[in-house]
Amino acid sequence: EEEKKEGLIEFYDSFKDMFEFFCKNTTIHGTIRLVCSDSNRMKTAFWTLLLLASFGMLYWQFALMFSQYWAYPVVLTMSIHSEPKMFPAITICNLDPYRFELVSEHLVQLDQMAEESITFLYGINTSASLFHMNEKNIHVKDLSSIGNLSRSSFKLSQNFSLLRMPDHSNRSGKKDSSVGFRLCNATGGNCFYKTYSSGMDAILEWYRFHYMNIMSQLPVIINVSDHEEQIEDMVYSCQYDGEPCRPSDYVHFHHPVFGSCYTFNSKGTDPFWTATKPGVPYGLSLILRAEQKDHIPLLSTVAGVKVMIHNHNQTPFLEHEGFDIRPGIETTISIQQDEVNRLGGNYGKCTMDGNDVNVKLLYNNSYTLQVLSEWLAEAPAYSECGCGYYYYPLPPGAEYCNYNKQPAWGHCFYQLYNRLRNHHLNCFDQCPKPCRESLYKVSAGTAKWPSAKSQDWIRQALRHQNGYNSTSNRNDIAKVTIFYQQLNYQSVNESPLLSENLLLSSMGSQWSLWFGSSVLSVVEMFELLIDTLVLCLLFCYQRFRSKKTLKVTHTPTVPS
Repeated sequence: EEEKKEGLIEFYDSFKDMFEFFCKNTTIHGTIRLVCSDSNRMKTAFWTLLLLASFGMLYWQFALMFSQYWAYPVVLTMSIHSEPKMFPAITICNLDPYRFELVSEHLVQLDQMAEESITFLYGINTSASLFHMNEKNIHVKDLSSIGNLSRSSFKLSQNFSLLRMPDHSNRSGKKDSSVGFRLCNATGGNCFYKTYSSGMDAILEWYRFHYMNIMSQLPVIINVSDHEEQIEDMVYSCQYDGEPCRPSDYVHFHHPVFGSCYTFNSKGTDPFWTATKPGVPYGLSLILRAEQKDHIPLLSTVAGVKVMIHNHNQTPFLEHEGFDIRPGIETTISIQQDEVNRLGGNYGKCTMDGNDVNVKLLYNNSYTLQVLSEWLAEAPAYSECGCGYYYYPLPPGAEYCNYNKQPAWGHCFYQLYNRLRNHHLNCFDQCPKPCRESLYKVSAGTAKWPSAKSQDWIRQALRHQNGYNSTSNRNDIAKVTIFYQQLNYQSVNESPLLSENLLLSSMGSQWSLWFGSSVLSVVEMFELLIDTLVLCLLFCYQRFRSKKTLKVTHTPTVPS
């Protein structure tokens, strides 16, 4: 009998023939046992169940792999590098705020109101020890044409007086009293008390609230940082890597609370600031003025200098970051840099420069999470309160809040602040992190400076060099040295935990584990699927033709 050969396009007589041919010729292990054991139904059933179980386990493993892959997990890779590095940006601010001549009369009135409030609350007369009305004010240059804003129509409001709240019992049974001030909406129908358990905190917040209203009178066109106080009045000595600092090494800006601030190496592009060696002699050394003139004592109750180490082109938020340098102390600060590189895209929410964030940032420096967080906290004030808090920059067409023009802005602002504190305006859900970020780990040590043996000649040297004049026994100067502890830095990089290549490799391993076959075996299964579909179509077509033929055969003949 002539042997049956496989043709170019094979058509099987039945599904049984097709399945038997597949089991005898496929490279998938175990399928041949379905045909060889057809005379033993128990073995056939056993191998059928075993193959189905293997298929089930295989595709269960595939489902786990794809679910893990579509979760886009990442793995952190740490590496150590050693190379010359650009020195970070260093911002310093005097913690002794100063008075602007343009609003000096209002500030004097505010001090008098504060004195009366403290006397009312605690019965203490502070005029001799706390407020110094006759001290020399710091003037603003080239503002004579604008005139003194203290003679303007602005009036300090008496509607926000400090009050002592009724006593209430705490958990231990003792009676507590809180201090605060009352804030109401425009109609006066909705009011609440901004209270503090500490009278000191209440007085400071109350003073700052009035101070921001006073400072909002300064015209926006005035460059308030252009004042008579130069860097020589704050920095007596500056050296980096043993070389004196140059005028181009720092930029000056105005802080709403601290006043004069200076940032060294703000751009990070000057080769002069490249650190080639670690250690104290190769860092930035500053001798700073830390006088305690108490220009505005209720705006800042600490003495010294604020120092912040941050990235280049970054807005320093000095009220939230940085640390204080104590007068009469030498502080050495060692820094070590870490870099974090995030993948972004499907693997995480991050941004390269902030341009893809859905809000327009008013800070002109590089994007940071703190910048967006501060802006999201302030942005509702422009839309809901109709003005901007003096602490933040203004968007185009907006004006600073002033309770002479917007009597209810304090009520609106503090309500927004409470919502932010209660995480109703949570930034972590909508603020992307920078895709590339440099972090600085700092450690500090302090020592008494100048010592009792050396303070006389150091004061004499400063007097001849900078016109320094003080008899405060070293309590008006401070020294700070900032240096790289090591030039080694740690780089933390995100990489996909399950890439496409690793996914295919894992799938192949699972396929080989359960069936001991290869990619070609998958092609054979697709071929079986296609043959099954073709055979189904052929059978359907034959059945359709047979029904049509049968219908024609049984059609009655019409006589002529």
